[in-house]
Amino acid sequence: MVEEKYLSLAEIKDLLEKEKASRPSLSMEQGYAYQHASTFARVTPEQALKLVKELMEIPMMSPANAVKVADLLPTYADDVRAIFAKERFALSKEDMDRVLEIVRQFL
Repeated sequence: MVEEKYLSLAEIKDLLEKEKASRPSLSMEQGYAYQHASTFARVTPEQALKLVKELMEIPMMSPANAVKVADLLPTYADDVRAIFAKERFALSKEDMDRVLEIVRQFL
């Protein structure tokens, strides 16, 4: 059975940097992924893990959404609402404020 794990862009960038150092070149797909992660990762892998861990303490937060928040670092309630738009529930105002409060610590 394959284990599924969500990774932030910062973690992907770190993994691909290690892979890049251990071989002559990355595959085309890995190169594109590395370029994307390098462009958009705004925190370190350690910060991303800490951020996801803190976000997971919020009720109704899934690992996938916590990683999305860590990647996007939303600064407005509308941005958080957009992340949760596909869910069958809406975050409460208090939970949304908590997400923004946690994210502010990492900006």
